[in-house]
Amino acid sequence: MLTQLPLIAAPPVAPQLPASAETLPIWPNQARFRQAAQLLANDLFSVLDDEVDPSVILIGIPVEQENQPVLPVCLEPSDCGLDFASFGAVTARSTRLQQVELWLNSDQEGMSESLLRRRRHGRSLRMAVQEALDTLETPMSKRQSFAGWPVEIGSFYVVTVLQVNRRALRTYPSLQPNRYYLNGRPLAFSLLQSAILRFSEECGKALSELEPGSSMMERAREKDELLRAAGRLLMDTPAQALSVNPNAAKLFDTCNTISSLRYEGAEGVGKLLLAQRRHPNVEEVFALTCPTPLTDYRAVRKLLEMTTPDISLLADGENVYALGRLVGTYDDSREDLFVVNFINHYAWELQHDSKVLMRASYGLPTLPRTRLNRSRFRKDLKRTFGLTDHAKVERLWDVVSEASRQKHGTLVVVTTEALAEADRLKLQCTLIEPVPLTPLITRLVTAIDGAVLIDPEAYCYSIGVILDGKASMRGRGNSTRGARYNSAIRYVESSPYPCMAIVVSEDGLVDVITKEEPEPEIE
Repeated sequence: MLTQLPLIAAPPVAPQLPASAETLPIWPNQARFRQAAQLLANDLFSVLDDEVDPSVILIGIPVEQENQPVLPVCLEPSDCGLDFASFGAVTARSTRLQQVELWLNSDQEGMSESLLRRRRHGRSLRMAVQEALDTLETPMSKRQSFAGWPVEIGSFYVVTVLQVNRRALRTYPSLQPNRYYLNGRPLAFSLLQSAILRFSEECGKALSELEPGSSMMERAREKDELLRAAGRLLMDTPAQALSVNPNAAKLFDTCNTISSLRYEGAEGVGKLLLAQRRHPNVEEVFALTCPTPLTDYRAVRKLLEMTTPDISLLADGENVYALGRLVGTYDDSREDLFVVNFINHYAWELQHDSKVLMRASYGLPTLPRTRLNRSRFRKDLKRTFGLTDHAKVERLWDVVSEASRQKHGTLVVVTTEALAEADRLKLQCTLIEPVPLTPLITRLVTAIDGAVLIDPEAYCYSIGVILDGKASMRGRGNSTRGARYNSAIRYVESSPYPCMAIVVSEDGLVDVITKEEPEPEIE
């Protein structure tokens, strides 16, 4: 969030914008545009985390015109929960921000005076709207709002506001906020925030069209495109920290390409440390006489074969210059040492201070999800099976905890009719004598492909099960996830019995799938 700038001059006298009780039409398709933006936000953030729960609001700030009556603030929709009066002074605040902000940015060279003036006005108005939004929220608020770039449409500056679940933002590791590119644009400090920035940019571009929002209303950008753009944006942050031009480094695409290559048939596994040479927490084992450019993908992939669990490639954001190791205690406030961990074929993750900021699989970034949440798992069992017995809950917890450690992934299905389902699916599974699962037996039965079928008592009836079921009619399937995840959704939604599935993916994601969406947690 933006911090309030210090006051160094008295504010200019400016009229307060009158509050409005009704939505005023700024342009004919404003409601359709907001709906299209809402659908895009739903698609984008549901891939990252369903709990983000985005909502899109449009705020219209009247353009000041001489000898013209001041128009009221416009909100779309009018019942969005925001107070019209809270935005009455944003124009005056914007003018004041332009007076106290230095606006010294490297991109000003060669910029016309009119363009520079519009850029300053846009930034200051966005900051003023963000400040107004911040005053409406507290650290205990369930929602957090992000103001987009203001676009002039008719007699209003239209600002797209994205509201998200504050808890979801706090769930995942992040870097320090309030870092900027050399040109003054904000750097991303987490993948979620990067996705928010990309979404806001997309809305701003659509509103700047001759027919405002027409491209988004006709055919919105695919969520996968925006996800990749968000991943690129986040990887600009380590590039900037290493004093490398992010546009030239293209670290996101570089890591994707390296992870996709095989060496003599083997997938790439190893680590790449991103740090400037002579970093106090990096020790060189041996250096390369001629550093290898990171864009020489096959050469870097070949060098990766020399890495071990404690020896990594060392790169400065542009070139691999040595092999070495981490030493000493890293001061995480420096934020100038990052690790790219190549997990398996076409899969890698970005780490800082041993915390995973982003995972990427087949070119698509995802959030680092926790392996299992004990509290949520208990709630899922209670909601699905009415199971509250502590001993039984702990037995099932031990089973799924052990299953989640399978490095090649697995699938465990819990259903009240496990015996009957094992018999029904006997031609596409391996039947076993009913046995209560222990951690050892769980490790054995989850080592092969297919699902493990158990009941709420943790008795196992069949292994290697090929699940059936109809395609999800609720849109819960995900084309970016594998067959295991989508077959689990089909089976759970099609089953006439109380049922849940625990899906462990090869990249470490763990999903608990039930018939009903979990209720949102109250903070």
